[in-house]
Amino acid sequence: MTCYPERVPGNSNALTMAMIQHVFHDTDFTVPTVNIQPEGDVTLVNLPTYFQVQFPEAGFGPDEVDTPDPARLLGHHIEVRPRLKSVTYHLGERTIGPTQDLGGPYPNGTVVQTYTRPGSHQVRVDIVYTGQFRVGGSGWIDIPGEVDLQGTPVILTVREAKSRLYTG
Repeated sequence: MTCYPERVPGNSNALTMAMIQHVFHDTDFTVPTVNIQPEGDVTLVNLPTYFQVQFPEAGFGPDEVDTPDPARLLGHHIEVRPRLKSVTYHLGERTIGPTQDLGGPYPNGTVVQTYTRPGSHQVRVDIVYTGQFRVGGSGWIDIPGEVDLQGTPVILTVREAKSRLYTG
């Protein structure tokens, strides 16, 4: 048994790490979106605003298993799974990360920004995936390299609330 089966003379059906890396990079990864609370992509100056990573149904997210076409792998059946390395929150006034913190909703969310002035901010969360593969139900093996994806931006509007006293 060798760690480099492609170097064995006459082994033309050898699965190589380069092949596995290629199918990993071609994986239909899910691109994260960011959920914002308060809802509606509008917040107020001096109001804590909570952010949470969400993974759409389309594509393969962290720990979801893809099975690439064996025809691309010399007939070998393998499984590939993306792994979360990190996310980075771009919140307009500041950037948080890279981190593995997926945030959360009010009141216990851990990714919070309090905006200090009114305006519009392009908000997004970027993700870095690493990967693993296995052949025939074996143990998972790390795939060298990573994939960086930019999240879908959302426009967050920060408004200023003004109170007024009225006599009736």
